[in-house]
Amino acid sequence: MKKSIIAFPRIGSNRELKFALEKYFRKEFTEEELQKVAKEIRLENWKSQKEAGIDSPISNDFSFYDQTLDLSIALGAIPESYKNLELNELDTLFALARGFQDEQNDVKARPMKKWFNTNYHYLVPEINKDTIIKANFSKLLNEYKEAKSAGFETRPTIIGPYTFLVLADYKSGATKDTVLYDVIVAFQTLLKELNQLGVEWLQIEEPALVLDQTEEEKKLFVSIYEELLKSKNNLKILLQTYFGDVRDSYKEIVKLDFDGIGLDFIEGRDSLALIQKYGFPKEKILFAGLVNGKNIWRNIIKRHLSY
Repeated sequence: MKKSIIAFPRIGSNRELKFALEKYFRKEFTEEELQKVAKEIRLENWKSQKEAGIDSPISNDFSFYDQTLDLSIALGAIPESYKNLELNELDTLFALARGFQDEQNDVKARPMKKWFNTNYHYLVPEINKDTIIKANFSKLLNEYKEAKSAGFETRPTIIGPYTFLVLADYKSGATKDTVLYDVIVAFQTLLKELNQLGVEWLQIEEPALVLDQTEEEKKLFVSIYEELLKSKNNLKILLQTYFGDVRDSYKEIVKLDFDGIGLDFIEGRDSLALIQKYGFPKEKILFAGLVNGKNIWRNIIKRHLSY
């Protein structure tokens, strides 16, 4: 049995990110200084994970705001009002998150919604008839290479295409089908780039699978991954779920060509029952969620291993 985590806290052991961001927003820090703090936090996090015995540290779990917003940036799903500001990528991200005002512009922040059953929030992606999806996963790729150069072989993580499409807000007649093909192509590009780098595992987070699903949504999920997984080649794909069980689509999930499946055994009340009823494929690896990431107290791992 190996030890794994989904992600690691990114604020820094002494809240370094919070203070660095505040300085940046007050124009007391340059972007270079902010990025230096971020890099130091990531390095500290990878070291902490290895020292704790985590077999595969996580990369791309760091974010200046939230990972759904990071994915919107990576896919180019940025409304025109923010593109017209002609800011660099980092300041565009902050404009989406906080709004942007100067003598010529007054752009409000994107709406936030609660991140499933947590007290955290995410910036709602916007898809409209003018949205052009184009892959730019430089953040994920650069952070993987950054870890590699520091001596850490990591498992990059990213919010998945199904969750992105389910959570997005559709404007001016756009629908999921408007961008479905281009989103799949963008993720295929990512898989190709990771194969070229020799990455062993990619973790794709699909928390939207724990929500009640319509038949149409189940078909959407299956259609995405039937196509996407054709491009994995030597790359192993972990489908990671959390915040509940996947009772509506478990049978479909285990039939797809994932190399690993992450199930929640804390809030996923039916996770064990689903395995007992339908089985779990021998050729796949089960990533069993046994530690409650919302719990602030030290975990007694032996207690969970007797689950």
